[in-house]
Amino acid sequence: MEDLKRNRSGSTPKRRSSGRRTNLALAVLLPLVVLTGALSFAVGVDTQIDPAAVHAVLALAVALLTPWKSAIVRRGLRRRRPSRYISAALGTLVAVALSSGIVQAAGWTDRVGPLTLMQIHVGAGIGAVVMVWLHYRSHPVRFRGMDFDRRSFLRSAGLAGLAALVWRAWESTVRAAGWPGAERRFTGSHERGSHDPRRMPVTSWFNDRTPRIPGSVWRLRAGGEALGLSDLDLLPLERVTAILDCTGGWYSEQEWEGIRLDRLVEPGEARSVVVRSETGYQRRFPVADLSRLWLAIRLGGAPLSPGHGFPARLVAPGRRGFWWVKWVVEMETSHRPSWLQLPFPPT
Repeated sequence: MEDLKRNRSGSTPKRRSSGRRTNLALAVLLPLVVLTGALSFAVGVDTQIDPAAVHAVLALAVALLTPWKSAIVRRGLRRRRPSRYISAALGTLVAVALSSGIVQAAGWTDRVGPLTLMQIHVGAGIGAVVMVWLHYRSHPVRFRGMDFDRRSFLRSAGLAGLAALVWRAWESTVRAAGWPGAERRFTGSHERGSHDPRRMPVTSWFNDRTPRIPGSVWRLRAGGEALGLSDLDLLPLERVTAILDCTGGWYSEQEWEGIRLDRLVEPGEARSVVVRSETGYQRRFPVADLSRLWLAIRLGGAPLSPGHGFPARLVAPGRRGFWWVKWVVEMETSHRPSWLQLPFPPT
């Protein structure tokens, strides 16, 4: 009777059902892992539920499905279908994303050759989602009514609970072992060079290169005026201690000196202000935030270095590092809302 229950591929109905549930779970989990990862990049203030923690739990849930998914992959490889290469690529990318995330969280190292662990982690995660889409196109799996019954709910809750327990055990292990990751911020970032600007890393967004701008010729276009460094020195300077939390996986607390943006820009009827860099990089801020943003010209009591934004850069407490525009040359008011921009700059 058992032979009669097998289909042409050699799988029993029970195995097919298990494989289907596993594929459906991965199809839901992997996009959620990417979404929460993106949210953890975007959120700069501590909240009751940290996206980075949710991201870690979801990633561990994916890891816990490995035994079931590996069985599916082995059966697929025996069939020698073209899609088997997609499955193999998906498994490899998920393994790379998980392992790089674990190493990053533990703080054992932050680079592998020319790439940072965060670049590897994010790249593998995005690649995995692409492979999931290609896999779904070749093997579409539809939701059914039974996928939302009580048994399915209990399975999902059990997987989530086990993943949360594994995450809590991992966090306890990191602290007990005294690994560098024990001191990481809620965003997952590790401390680098706080209160010592010489040790603070110098990073830029993707293809930005550090421009060398002579202070004598630099001008800031703001509010219909062109201001030089000597003009800024005449304005009230404020000292601000703020944390720059970079999406590269590090943070640094420093003392900055600068001019509050509401002293430089008169918004009038505008809804947002665009802060633009010498490199063309820009971010759009709501006018309501002008009193909580500073154009810094000094860091740690000294002028900014070229790598840290000389002659002037933005200081945006509570926002991740990609909002801290460097080498600022223009502040332009706009009637467009502040949310009318990509969540993350493309370049």
